[in-house]
Amino acid sequence: MDTLLYPQALLKLIEEFQKLPGIGPKSAQRIAFHIIKQNENNVKNLYKSIIDAKEVIKLCSICCNISTQEKCNICSNINRDKENICVVSEASDIIAIEKTKEFFGTYHVLHGLISPIEGIGPDKLKIKELISRINSETKEIILAISPSVEGETTTLYLKKLIKPLNVKVTRIAFGIPVGSELEYSDTITLAKAIEGRREI
Repeated sequence: MDTLLYPQALLKLIEEFQKLPGIGPKSAQRIAFHIIKQNENNVKNLYKSIIDAKEVIKLCSICCNISTQEKCNICSNINRDKENICVVSEASDIIAIEKTKEFFGTYHVLHGLISPIEGIGPDKLKIKELISRINSETKEIILAISPSVEGETTTLYLKKLIKPLNVKVTRIAFGIPVGSELEYSDTITLAKAIEGRREI
């Protein structure tokens, strides 16, 4: 990309899009050009949607899932099994697991994984909130964390913290390819992974 050919405002827009996950230079450039081709109302609607989402969406006070209320829909549901907590790295993983219709407990969202290379330590994740939820009613903590290097580090760290609390700690089975993300796994594979979870 020859930056000398583009106005500074367009370069800045491309730069901002590149900060989004999974967006490389070419995709960022394509999106930026798409935006500037749109009429003003479409662009304003996009802008308003982003601002509205940022202002309205917050974290559930119990599980740290994204929500517009103090408690998310799952934590508010009296029919959910409160004895089992499924730990995921991102809120999008909940949607993937819910589609399997195999899990009826509650969740806890860490909002990331431990990654020393990226400067993400346990203190930057919602781990303290998870530990504070574990009580005499808690029977099982299911770790539904992607089997990446960061996922393994996080799993081992959580196991070390939770084991002394006399709670069963399991991990979903590895029907999911190593290095893949839960949100992109197909429903059947994910269902089997939950069904075949094992204690760790």
